[in-house]
Amino acid sequence: MIIMDYLKMVASGITIITGIFSLVKPRSVQDFTGLEITVPRGITEIRAVLGGLFIALGAAPLIYMSSDMYKMAGIGYLAVGLVRLVSIIVDKSYVRSNMISLIFEVVLGLILFI
Repeated sequence: MIIMDYLKMVASGITIITGIFSLVKPRSVQDFTGLEITVPRGITEIRAVLGGLFIALGAAPLIYMSSDMYKMAGIGYLAVGLVRLVSIIVDKSYVRSNMISLIFEVVLGLILFI
């Protein structure tokens, strides 16, 4: 069980790092995600959602050290992964960055949920 606890902390850390990166370097996110930032509002959205939300999603389980918090973060990742998978198929968006994101979402989601 100690290994899973460690993996959950690492997954939370990866989530926080992703959030910090999105918060500090929002324009770099557009290269990976394909999002186009054409107005300041777009930068705000990336900082808020991909930055702030991901920081909170990763930090809450570490702060509260609660298995329920880890599970909730896992459910979040798995939900995003499921919607991404459906969207990849429906939108025919089989690009490399989408596949990488899907793999990370499923792996981190399972680690956090188990």
